[in-house]
Amino acid sequence: MLAPRILVVGSANMDLVVRAPRIPVPGETVLGGSFVRVRGGKGANQAVACARLGAETFMLGRVGRDAFGEELVAGLEADGVRCDYVVRDEAASGIAVIIVDESGENAIVVAPGANAAMTPADVARLPDLASFDAVLLQLEVPLSVVEAALDAASAAGVLTVLDAGPPTVLAAEIVRKASVLSPNQTEAAAILGQPSDALLPPEEMAARLLELGAQKVVLKLGAEGALAAWPGGMERVPAFAVDPVDTTGAGDAFTAALAVSLAEGKDLPTATRVACAAGALATTVFGAAPSMPTREALTAFMHSHGC
Repeated sequence: MLAPRILVVGSANMDLVVRAPRIPVPGETVLGGSFVRVRGGKGANQAVACARLGAETFMLGRVGRDAFGEELVAGLEADGVRCDYVVRDEAASGIAVIIVDESGENAIVVAPGANAAMTPADVARLPDLASFDAVLLQLEVPLSVVEAALDAASAAGVLTVLDAGPPTVLAAEIVRKASVLSPNQTEAAAILGQPSDALLPPEEMAARLLELGAQKVVLKLGAEGALAAWPGGMERVPAFAVDPVDTTGAGDAFTAALAVSLAEGKDLPTATRVACAAGALATTVFGAAPSMPTREALTAFMHSHGC
């Protein structure tokens, strides 16, 4: 099988990560532990994951003309991601400040920097989009860029997978344009205009997203796995049991594996099962980009779980 060609349109950040016994409540100072600097950003994470999973991967994004920008691009290229369409911007590179507690849960604040400088013109400068098998997008860049990429991919007949994170109110027109919409429950609540502290049952969430116009939905359920939904059908996919070290980037590994699997021709439930495995495996490694699994590691992990 030829490796699928995937274009990732999205953010690249430098993650500044502190380990702490717990995530502070407002107004509280917690004495933390170790500090590390790790490549991240939902777009860059997913590009790394796609490349490690065997896809010929290209990144469309922006970084600053600074040390972080140089490090981000060098890291992407070292992982096999083509950076032909990564622009060096006068704005500072994006950063994310991340706190990881003892259970592996995290809290994140992002300063988008150069990511926010992306425009639809970046998409318009792309060569033949029809040469790609899938376009993978997230919501850490301006919505105008996301919509432009969805329109261009649709016109070229290319599969699109939209990771609906971070939580954002999306117009129904954008929801309808993605071939596959993949939010977690909090992100789905934001799209549906529902409170995040009183989440609907997953099946009802997925049904409402389909009613809103989503073509297909893969709802991330964390430790409970995922729910694949399409007009006329739904299927729950159970989670893979692991001892998590750091959940940062797990959703990115999930969505990248979903996109690669769909680009390879797998059906939605099967692709969702592979995505669940990738997301679980990513939680066993500290850091975002470092935790993105290779094809070999993912295959071995799934075999060890009877898949």
